[in-house]
Amino acid sequence: MSDDAFFRPDGDGFVATPHTRGPWSDDHAHGGPPAALVVRALERLLPHGALITRVAIDLLRPVPLGARLTVAAEVVRGGRSVTLLAATLRAGDKELTRTQAVALRTTTLSLPPLEPPGPLLPAPAGCEPFEFPFFKHPVGYHTAMECRAARGRFGVGRFAVWMRARVALLADEAWSPLGRILLAADAQSGVSLALDTKRFSFVNPDFTLHLHRPLEGEWAGIDATTTPWPHGTGLAESLVHDPRGPVGRAAQSLLIDPVK
Repeated sequence: MSDDAFFRPDGDGFVATPHTRGPWSDDHAHGGPPAALVVRALERLLPHGALITRVAIDLLRPVPLGARLTVAAEVVRGGRSVTLLAATLRAGDKELTRTQAVALRTTTLSLPPLEPPGPLLPAPAGCEPFEFPFFKHPVGYHTAMECRAARGRFGVGRFAVWMRARVALLADEAWSPLGRILLAADAQSGVSLALDTKRFSFVNPDFTLHLHRPLEGEWAGIDATTTPWPHGTGLAESLVHDPRGPVGRAAQSLLIDPVK
């Protein structure tokens, strides 16, 4: 592999390395790394103590490997309690993704013990290694991620996987907790694969994440289900975990087509 990160800097822009390569084309990135790159820019605009609790991404065009990418991020509306943010990812004059985010101020509350919103996943250390079987190229997102099967059986419905990055987003730069979640959670439709990839392709034109607390540690657990429908649409959704328990929920719309 030619780089030790998903992206390398190029002036005030970035270039996607082979680690970002997705399953449907050798020339296009998986959605997770670009989402993490965009949120990196949004997090730099946050007021002190604020936490991004919602991210909504529209995937307008595939993100090309090797092209120079730029991120433009802004605060749409600031406030003492709620901050609205937006960002675009571009290759030249082509807009590739459009992102909106909500950040809330945080405080310290004394709350009664709360039941987790879902069952805990077994710890990553006790889970068997897992590899996505449908990537075409030997180097890509699937080899840049360490995965462990946590619950269920791949290819037959609901399935849960622990995921963590083997490489940095950018060399010599630490991952943010939110970046780790976006990197992994965009793979939820592949985690809960519901259709034979030799017969059908499924792409997501969007991605939405809601969080109630930050991720703790390196591992993001994706407990995912995919629901396809005969008229060519579907929904992938997941409960996102860290080893302590659930941290939020993610969802993707799916466009399903027969493979020609």
